[in-house]
Amino acid sequence: MKSSVNAPICHSVLAIMLSFSLLLLSACSEKPDLKIGFLGGISGRVADLGIGCRNGAMLALEIRNANGGINGQTLTLLSEDDQQDASQSKIAFGRLIGQKVEAVIGPMTSSMAVVVTPLANKAEMLLMSPTATTTSLAGKDDYFMQVISPTTKYAQKSADYHYRIKRLRRTAVVHDLRNRAYTESWLNDYRQAFESAGGKIEMALGFESNNEIQFSDMVKQVLSNAADSVLILANSVDTALIVQQIRQQNEMIHISTSEWAATERLLELGGRAVEGIVAAQFLDRENNDPGYLNFRKAYLKRFGSEPGFAGLTGFDAANVLLDALENRQSGQSLKQSILQQRTFTGAQSTLVFDDSGDADRATFMTTIKDGSFQRLR
Repeated sequence: MKSSVNAPICHSVLAIMLSFSLLLLSACSEKPDLKIGFLGGISGRVADLGIGCRNGAMLALEIRNANGGINGQTLTLLSEDDQQDASQSKIAFGRLIGQKVEAVIGPMTSSMAVVVTPLANKAEMLLMSPTATTTSLAGKDDYFMQVISPTTKYAQKSADYHYRIKRLRRTAVVHDLRNRAYTESWLNDYRQAFESAGGKIEMALGFESNNEIQFSDMVKQVLSNAADSVLILANSVDTALIVQQIRQQNEMIHISTSEWAATERLLELGGRAVEGIVAAQFLDRENNDPGYLNFRKAYLKRFGSEPGFAGLTGFDAANVLLDALENRQSGQSLKQSILQQRTFTGAQSTLVFDDSGDADRATFMTTIKDGSFQRLR
């Protein structure tokens, strides 16, 4: 009698234990997500750059997840805002390290890259920057890598175009000191190329970008010298405001800017004032290659806006990391995996990494005409 009563109970207990064991086995067999960090300015005056890069990276991860992830693991993007502030960038990077990310896409600006790279070296955490280009980090065996060329390439191409094609001889420069690592690097490379050709930098005025800054007095000072052109090294918001001030006082002087400002936000904020300004950049918006057209279509569908160079490089940076993760051999670091593969297919052009992790890609001179960037040469 006793055994007959206990038999159902025993069977129930065994069934529960078996079910619990199966759940544990199932949970253990599920692979954890692969976490990729993102670090960039997604608020304030550089937000267009950071948001575009983050969106491009997000799209790359979503496409990879739709195709099964990496070796059966789903990819997750963990995003942090560095606010274009040195202290905040260190805190944000620390949070990503604490969440055990595989690598970090970012930072976006050279000034933040200079701040974070020593921390990345100490943590042996790979930084893959979509847009930072300072020469102070180029050619070094560290944990900073970049998917675009250092500033030298853009500055030299600009100087050659201005001197040889536009026949400009005297340039005044205004540059943002909050991204000094980038703007001073760019200016030094431009000065060397322009003055070696026979030109002259008449003056170079630095300013601290902030929400309260007024550019009218600075522009008056710039236009008071004998310069026949003005070069602006700043973000898209400040560049648009400076150009508007210049055009109110001088409609004819030639204006150029760097690739940093060459975003769709410059077109939106600058309006007719930015028509005719020139910039060297790595995005050919007239490109008709199927890979780029598919990327642009997917980006427009996902985010409802043009990717610009920020979206493009964010997408490329993410895909380099994902390819390296997928192809990494046992015992290899991500950096070793990237340097072993060397050549990667970008959305618009091939990326080739050198021994120090600097990538090379095509560069174009562009101008703004009828509200859009158009390629010159």
